[in-house]
Amino acid sequence: MESPENLHGPAVGVAQDATPTTVDVDTAVFLLGAGVTTLTHPLLYVKLLIQVGHEPLPPTVGTTMFGRRVLYLPGFLSYAQHIVKVDGKRGLLRGLSPRIVSSAISTVVRSKVKQQIDVLFKNSDQQNSLRKVVKETSHEMIIQCLSRVATHPFHVMSVRCMAQFVGREVKYGGMLSCMVKIFKEEGVAGFYVGLIPHVLGEVLFLWCCNLLAHFINTYAVDESFSQASAVRSYTKFVMGIAVSVLTYPFMLVADLMVVNNCGLAAGLPPLSPVFSSWLHCWNHLSNKGHLFRGSSFFFRRVPLTSIED
Repeated sequence: MESPENLHGPAVGVAQDATPTTVDVDTAVFLLGAGVTTLTHPLLYVKLLIQVGHEPLPPTVGTTMFGRRVLYLPGFLSYAQHIVKVDGKRGLLRGLSPRIVSSAISTVVRSKVKQQIDVLFKNSDQQNSLRKVVKETSHEMIIQCLSRVATHPFHVMSVRCMAQFVGREVKYGGMLSCMVKIFKEEGVAGFYVGLIPHVLGEVLFLWCCNLLAHFINTYAVDESFSQASAVRSYTKFVMGIAVSVLTYPFMLVADLMVVNNCGLAAGLPPLSPVFSSWLHCWNHLSNKGHLFRGSSFFFRRVPLTSIED
């Protein structure tokens, strides 16, 4: 008859084997990220085409609930149907491959950098102090910046592949041909066009979101409130939505700089001026009132100054 130690031995071994390793976690994160990237790609595809100012469908005249007459631009569904009509259903996945590779690289980079940060900087106490928030946000910023530098070349390839829809070009095909084409024409710098506004937007988002959430949780949420913990758990999420609206212009400028003067119709006159820098692009959009172009998929409208009856 077996001793209690022998009976429990295999169970312990099974429990140890069942513990997920870092590789298992990274693989799961990658597969989940690839799935989400694929499902959301049509949204980002339509968003990019709107960002570059491509409006292939005519607006329709309508009225608001207050009786104001406006021009309604096509929403996501109408735009997606137009893409399917031109390129078929597979056309909605144009530029997807670089994004999946970017997602995989981002997963690896984030995991490795986080491990190094955890080793170099020991976790402090869990008190909800401003110093702790600043420290954690600084670490998040390092991770985000390194991830962006590693994945930005694939973002450039994806954006340019999608932007070809505007002029029906075939300049950028597979990832390898994209790399060769960009390197021959623009050198290494071509893989990092639009990087500065993108990084600035992401860093600004991190700091504003985390600091605002901290101050609201610390000074605005009363401890005596029975649902205080629940409110705090959603504060950062809500702040993320609000701050993303404010930092959107950085993302728009970054994407426009990716296609700027690269040989595609989407980045050349008459659809777009040739910008000398991302600040030039920002000033142009600001003067035109287009800093939030593409931020909405639905109920896009242009006010009418006059409509003939």
